Amino acid sequence: MERVYNFSAGPSMLPETVLKKASEQMLCYEDSGMSVMEMSHRSPVYEKIITDAESLLRQVMNIPDNYKVLFLQGGASTQFASVPLNLLRKSKKADYILSGQFSTKAYKEAQKYGDIAVAGSSKDANFSFVPKTDKNSFRADADYVHICFNNTIYGTKFPYIPDTGDIPLVADMSSCILSEPIDVSRFGVIYAGAQKNMSAAGLTVVIIREDLLGFAREDTPTMLDYKVMADNGSMYNTPPTYCIYIAKLVYEWILSLGGLEKMKALNEKKAKLLYDYLDSQDYYTAPVEKESRSMMNVTFVTGDADLDKKFASQASDAGLKNLKGHRSVGGMRASIYNAMPYEGVEKLVAFMKEFAQNNPKY
Repeated sequence: MERVYNFSAGPSMLPETVLKKASEQMLCYEDSGMSVMEMSHRSPVYEKIITDAESLLRQVMNIPDNYKVLFLQGGASTQFASVPLNLLRKSKKADYILSGQFSTKAYKEAQKYGDIAVAGSSKDANFSFVPKTDKNSFRADADYVHICFNNTIYGTKFPYIPDTGDIPLVADMSSCILSEPIDVSRFGVIYAGAQKNMSAAGLTVVIIREDLLGFAREDTPTMLDYKVMADNGSMYNTPPTYCIYIAKLVYEWILSLGGLEKMKALNEKKAKLLYDYLDSQDYYTAPVEKESRSMMNVTFVTGDADLDKKFASQASDAGLKNLKGHRSVGGMRASIYNAMPYEGVEKLVAFMKEFAQNNPKY
């Protein structure tokens, strides 16, 4: 069977070259005589894999030397607790911008540990845009400000980096990391589940400024203490070894294409093709305000729930998989992460045109 175009929000497509290389090395990695899945994380062979992975990520993202890179487990959702447990160190206050479901979940989790306030929200508009903020939006004594940079479910992305002054900015970048260059120095912490744009499910990457380490609450579980993880080189316990290996291959793939500037250009080209079509017709509606549109997750609806269901079903039959929108939004969602080829978006637009022609609305 031929590979399909997988528009899943996550776990998502991986580059074919990465999958092929992993397949070639499945039984025997280099001259180790074993699979990466089998080798000890303490072995010299694997220590080189994880060291190279960190070095490559630093190169890809231009991560400053005063930041630690952590390869962790538990998904981004575990970071909803890890962040306040580690960063509520002075006033025990933090401000959250609510732009979707995951930022809301992070906010609710943080409320267990301190004085957590909403600095902006688009909930009343079903999260169809990213709230605008300025320095006055945040409490001067907040220990940090938290955002979800790209909202997978609603198809929105921050068109700006909030100006928080001296307050550390924490960003969940699970669904947009590695899609374009980002100035890491503007953030105190960046975290991301890897299964959307970086690796297979099971790995979470945390990038944290060193001066924010060492302030975890006394009752913080050891596995959630950033300093413990940093001091042990992400190997306090057995890390998600194979996922880190896959991430290493992805970083190599990005560099082979020309880095994040090139990746951004490719992603913009894909997103433009889809959004230009959506803006040129009236059969489908894109519910997100234009300036908040995501380059990674494109949402659209027909306005008829039965037609939406039919669309997702027939698209799947045509090899365009996982286009059904999240239940809180409905309609369709095309996740066009880094590994989605331009041809996949071309096929989607062609199908959308054909579907609209064959299924008139009355």
